[in-house]
Amino acid sequence: MPPTSFRPTDIFLQPGEYFVGDATQRLRTMLGSCVAITLWHPAHRVGAMSHFLLADRSRRPAQGALDGRYGDESLELMAQDLRRAHVDPRECDAKIFGGGNMFPDRPMSVLLSVGQRNGQAARRLLMARGIPVRSEHLYGDGHRQVVFDIASGAVWVRQIPPNILHPSAS
Repeated sequence: MPPTSFRPTDIFLQPGEYFVGDATQRLRTMLGSCVAITLWHPAHRVGAMSHFLLADRSRRPAQGALDGRYGDESLELMAQDLRRAHVDPRECDAKIFGGGNMFPDRPMSVLLSVGQRNGQAARRLLMARGIPVRSEHLYGDGHRQVVFDIASGAVWVRQIPPNILHPSAS
C-alpha cells in the first residue's frame, strides 16, 4: 500500500481511449452515451479502464488494428495489456458505467438508444469472457463523471442531469 502522503497520478481518458495501470494511478473520464468498463485485480492492484463510444463496428478492416472506440475491441486491448502485466482478466472484478440519455427532451430516435446498446454490449462482452461484473451504474439521463482508484479498486461515479449543463430558457 502506498504511504498515506502518496498522491496518485491522475490520468484522464478521452472517448476511444483505454488505460492499464497500477496502484500509483487514478483514472478519470466523463461519459454520456459512452460506456466505461473498469477491471481490477485485487491481489496485484492492477486495473484497467476503457471509454468506448459504440458496442462494435459493423465490419473490421482485414488488416486493421484494434480500435478503442468500440466496446469489443477496447475490451480485447485491455485484456492483452493485462496479460502483459501477468494478470488474467478472468480474475479481475468488472464494473460498468454510462449509457446515459443526453437528450431526454427530444423524441426517441435510434441515436438515443446508443447508450442502452453500449451498456448491454458491455455486460455481454464481460460475460462471454468469464469476467464477473461486481456493480454497474447505467442509463438514465445526463452524463457521468467517473473516477477509478487503482490502489483500492474503488470507483466513484456522479451522474449529472442534462438540464444542469444546458438549462432551458425561461
